[in-house]
Amino acid sequence: MNQSKPTLVILAAGIGSRYGGLKQLDTFSAEGDTILDFSLFDAVKAGFKKVVFIIRKKLHKEFIEVFNHKLSGLIEVEYAFQEINNVPEQYKNIGRTKPWGTGHALLMAKNLISENFAVINADDFYGAKAFKSMADSLKLVEKTSLKFFMIGYILKNTISDHGFVSRGECEADNQNYLTEINERTHIQKINDKIFRKDVLDNLIEIDENSIVSMNFFGFTPEYFKISKKLFDKFLYDNSSNLKAEFFIPIVVNNIIHNTNAKLKVLESKSKWFGVTYPDDKKLVQKEILKLKENNIYPKKLW
Repeated sequence: MNQSKPTLVILAAGIGSRYGGLKQLDTFSAEGDTILDFSLFDAVKAGFKKVVFIIRKKLHKEFIEVFNHKLSGLIEVEYAFQEINNVPEQYKNIGRTKPWGTGHALLMAKNLISENFAVINADDFYGAKAFKSMADSLKLVEKTSLKFFMIGYILKNTISDHGFVSRGECEADNQNYLTEINERTHIQKINDKIFRKDVLDNLIEIDENSIVSMNFFGFTPEYFKISKKLFDKFLYDNSSNLKAEFFIPIVVNNIIHNTNAKLKVLESKSKWFGVTYPDDKKLVQKEILKLKENNIYPKKLW
């Protein structure tokens, strides 16, 4: 058993174009809580020993001001930066405005991580049980292991009422090991049914009870060796495509199909909430108020 405490990596470099602002630092309660505050609170309680924020460099000062004093003495804090130009010279392109995706972002933290680690989005609420389940699972595997983890959510619990969302649609075997993950960049509720768009923009119905990924994965440091090779190949293959993105599920699919690694799906029945659109904010405020009124979280987290 690996006795060392895991690290939490937070993907917070997104631009939030559909939200119309910096949702990572937006506040949703009278006490000034961000969604991220709840993830950090749950992570500390679950036994994570370090947090690495992956952000854009220009947000560094703001993140330090918002989070460092709260977390002082509770968990180590580090920062890594995802910039469009964090790629080899031959792949830099002044025409590119889109970040390189979550898989690239995670690689930016490679040199700060020596323990098993989990990765989450900054703008999603995952629930305390998910952090406990992930921390406990990561403590059970050695750092050289190729056994990885993912928190799986039920699709109907992760939909916005205000527009489309991106989710990783998952398939697992009867022992809950992942067999396939497909990044669906457009999933939407229409008349009480849930649809995804294919590459030709056709709407295809999805079972509302499908298991989906919300980018809550657990890896050992071995992940980086696989990911780095794949990203180098991705850059070579997509050097002229200004919109191509390297997602974590691309790495995960490669891991489960082309290596002897396995990824266990840890199922969560929690109802997700998060912000993709401005209209999502009221719902998040309501949900957070409810959690505090029901004493699931203290009125003041820190």
